[in-house]
Amino acid sequence: MVAKKAKLVLDKRRAKKDGSFPIVIEIRNNDKIRIATSYSSIPENWVNGMFGKKESNYSRKNVILNEMQNNVERILLELSDNHQSISDKDLRDRISRTIIGKEPKKEKTFVEYLDEFVSIKSNKGTQSVYATTRSKIEKFDPNCTFESMDKKWLTSLESWMAQTMKINAYAIHLRNIRAVFNYAIDEEYTTLYPFRKFKIKKEETRKRSLTVEQLAMLRDYDCEEYQKRYRDLFMLMFYLIGINAADLFNAKPAGVVDGRIEYKRAKTGKLYSIKIEPEALVIIERYKGREYLLNIMDEYSNHKDFLHRMGTGLKQIGECKRVGLGGKKEITPLFPDISSYWARHTWATIAHKIGVPKDVISMALGHSFGVATTDIYINYDNDKIDEANRMVIDYVNEAGPNRSD
Repeated sequence: MVAKKAKLVLDKRRAKKDGSFPIVIEIRNNDKIRIATSYSSIPENWVNGMFGKKESNYSRKNVILNEMQNNVERILLELSDNHQSISDKDLRDRISRTIIGKEPKKEKTFVEYLDEFVSIKSNKGTQSVYATTRSKIEKFDPNCTFESMDKKWLTSLESWMAQTMKINAYAIHLRNIRAVFNYAIDEEYTTLYPFRKFKIKKEETRKRSLTVEQLAMLRDYDCEEYQKRYRDLFMLMFYLIGINAADLFNAKPAGVVDGRIEYKRAKTGKLYSIKIEPEALVIIERYKGREYLLNIMDEYSNHKDFLHRMGTGLKQIGECKRVGLGGKKEITPLFPDISSYWARHTWATIAHKIGVPKDVISMALGHSFGVATTDIYINYDNDKIDEANRMVIDYVNEAGPNRSD
């Protein structure tokens, strides 16, 4: 049954940019409905459901709000007297026609707001991820809106995605949806926020790092000839503090300044400056390129093609036997799940193990080392990071003789 009362409420779920909160007309039908009034107030000026005397023109504003409230209650009373049931959307539209005096505008879909949000993103990788989220939403509920996307809706979407995706995979799309909600709230498109009650699940990822003994084993392993470059480049990434493959393979010789490789990370635009230790220099010289620092991009038009081969090659490093009459290869891989990204995790894990402070590890990985940092702090950070990297490499060297052939 339709409620007969409407309340004027200060909606404190999210503050506006000026620090005030929207004043809404709140009613309950099938669910709680909040109707925007175009007025807002700070908590100190809102007393017992009306503007207090501290508010400018408080008397006039209260008259207007009370008239809106009375109009809404007349609609509710009429529906109740006629024993009419009505959907939340239809009730909202009817109220809008009454208190605003015109037909409600066609409500934009969530996907339209998502497109607006993505349009301000310049990173192509980010755009691609949100495009996948958009595709998921269009398959599940293409006409969804901020109003319809409540906790129940999110739970249904989660269950639908869980049929074909793992937790951490579909959690990306839920976080993207949450980001669009946050954007819309900041832009004052909505005050709704279903993630207050809905928690995004997270599954602990499998181990993605090597122990110091395992890393030394990989470094010194007598692998097949074609695998040596993959192994060496993995070690180079490690020696350069887990440098991203895209940044390493696209680096130019001009990026090496005073024994340091300096670059802006493609993903974030942050500035990095990493000292090239002797172990790293040996590998760089071994695979020296013409136009690029390394010869990878002299052979490949896209670093991703090589990275794919590298990932496969790393996973195949291990004992290889010939079995059967045909001499078919049978491989027992050392690390069947390894990828180039493990170099970064391995460096951080070993650094933590030998007592490198967490803030230095964070700076080394680029979490606090960006383009806005002053030269004074850059030099300070570099000294700390250089010292930490040397400690990590020395610790690995102690685990076994370093091969340079």
